[in-house]
Amino acid sequence: MTKEIWDASAMKRALTRITYEIIERNKGTEDLVLVGIKTRGVYLAQRIRDRIQKLEGVDVPLGQLDITLYRDDRHDATLKLDPVVNSSELGVEISNKHVILVDDVIFTGRTIRAAMDALMDKGRPSSIAVAVLVDRGHRELPIRADFVGKNIPTSSHEEIAVNVEEIDNKDSVELKPLPQ
Repeated sequence: MTKEIWDASAMKRALTRITYEIIERNKGTEDLVLVGIKTRGVYLAQRIRDRIQKLEGVDVPLGQLDITLYRDDRHDATLKLDPVVNSSELGVEISNKHVILVDDVIFTGRTIRAAMDALMDKGRPSSIAVAVLVDRGHRELPIRADFVGKNIPTSSHEEIAVNVEEIDNKDSVELKPLPQ
């Protein structure tokens, strides 16, 4: 049975809090770059950028990252032979910048590791931090998020679904049982 953890208002509050934390930890917006991990991370990064613009009056650069080719946990032969890559272009300069990687959920840590590998192929940032809406635990790699909307402990028989208006026609965070 699906259980709604957050509605649209709760998501908005969490993203606003994350935005304030990013500005505070960075001591402003100088040399700040947001990079959304496709797909939902891009929309969350756009929302954070919009909040920074309203709060600070600064248009922070926003990039998009497709990590398909950097995944180490995809063993499907067809993916390795003919991967579907949306775009290899980041769209922003990251060298000597403070990069905030944005994703919807952090789970094993493999997506973030792949994203860091992809970033390092594009330039040499001064620092990389991670912002996620949900941390569900179960890390396989020693990676943590620097900015977290909510920690939601899950079992291995559950998944977290982040819905965004741009794709799913609603904003919410849901806890779902995995299909048996």
